[in-house]
Amino acid sequence: MYRRQFLKTLASAAAVSPILNFTPAYANPAPTDLVIGRRILEVNGKAASVFGLADRNGNPGLTLDAGADFNVRLINETSEGTLIHWHGLTPPWQMDGVPDNPAALLPGKEIRDYEFPVGPGGTHWMHAHTLQEQSLLAAPLIVRTAEDRARDEQEVVILLHDFSFKSPEELLEGLKGSGSGHGGMPMDHQAMMSMMTNMHGQHQMPRNGTPGMGMSTMDLNDIEYDAYLANDRTLDDPEVVRIENGGRVRLRIINGATATAFTIDTGRVVGSLIAVDGIDIAPISASHFPISMGQRLDIRLELPPGSGSYPVLALREGAREQTGIILATRDATVEKIDSTASGTGPALDLGLEQELRAATPLAARSPDHQFVMALTGDMATYTWSLETSEPLNVAKDRRVRLIMRNMSMMAHPMHLHGHHFQVVGINGQVLSGAVRDTVMLTPMAEIVVDFDTRNPGRWPLHCHHLYHMATGMMTFITYDGAI
Repeated sequence: MYRRQFLKTLASAAAVSPILNFTPAYANPAPTDLVIGRRILEVNGKAASVFGLADRNGNPGLTLDAGADFNVRLINETSEGTLIHWHGLTPPWQMDGVPDNPAALLPGKEIRDYEFPVGPGGTHWMHAHTLQEQSLLAAPLIVRTAEDRARDEQEVVILLHDFSFKSPEELLEGLKGSGSGHGGMPMDHQAMMSMMTNMHGQHQMPRNGTPGMGMSTMDLNDIEYDAYLANDRTLDDPEVVRIENGGRVRLRIINGATATAFTIDTGRVVGSLIAVDGIDIAPISASHFPISMGQRLDIRLELPPGSGSYPVLALREGAREQTGIILATRDATVEKIDSTASGTGPALDLGLEQELRAATPLAARSPDHQFVMALTGDMATYTWSLETSEPLNVAKDRRVRLIMRNMSMMAHPMHLHGHHFQVVGINGQVLSGAVRDTVMLTPMAEIVVDFDTRNPGRWPLHCHHLYHMATGMMTFITYDGAI
């Protein structure tokens, strides 16, 4: 029995959660309503008021067809002004969704229409480009191709998040007031040399290994959250997705956390990583996959025959907390999984990034512009910055090379709006790496990316750690005449 017959059976049992109810978007001049609202979420037995981003039926996020138009009416039913960024799409600059760049916030109780080509297929997401992102103002944005719809596999979307009962403003003030107490303490010489060695590829930690970077948990994580969520739920009450015996599953995993990186653990089922940030790569088989903030992973699982349950877990970096969902056949018993793992989640490194190869690399071309950028931070005052020797000004239809050097002691997932770039160098190693929109730089690492200037505007380039961005770690790539 394969996917079509299996999904008919599931429909009668109402076993698929709303996030999996993909409805194809057929050609229709009427826009799709996307509603920003408030909702009550129960976390650890306590109620919390959070944002929601859903269609008129309450299904979170959007599922669109590749090659169609992004024709969306954004409706703000809250009393707060906000704006949504379409992370992974390449809209016109005026519709990108960053406040005052150039569009103003969408006031409460008002509506704004968006229409532009949605582009090729991919696993993307959408989120507020404000501190409201911490309060779960985020949702999947899945663009499916005709091949996706015809493929004999079940799709499962997993949106990860970190959750706090404190407001994001409280969390930010706590970080600013923490001084050098958590990550700003000076490293001794031996620890620094160990860090430099690890980051330059001589002793990379294996993807399924344990932390070995000489870094404390507090160097890896700024914030101790109250919970870690997968599709709004903890492992105390996880989402159970019913699957076919021996079937094929495509996981579309989105790290929507604001300040937490994870390692995805597919357990006893070896996964095939087929895309990163919504763009195909040469497949890589493994059971552990790092994912930093803002990044996406598409992992294909070939499940063994017979009944069974198969947890897909997200292990918090440098800590024991974990979240996830459970895949289970209809007749399988689902056993409880603790939210605290038996061991510590690995510290993310660049091992996997060095292995990734683009399925369709950029056309060979010498760069017309080259910029060098340093990622710096002051833990004592909790300020972060991106420093360049010259403004990042570009002309249209050029190849740009950006050399990023992380001079801080924390990792930074760097995201570029309106474009996709190819990773062409890591710590001096030249490669034809993944084409993506968010790449993580570990401490003391250097990553080189190339991209083509095909989308005029003034485009944010920033760390996707929300509080690093909020305290200065954002700059702009500006086309001539854009402002």
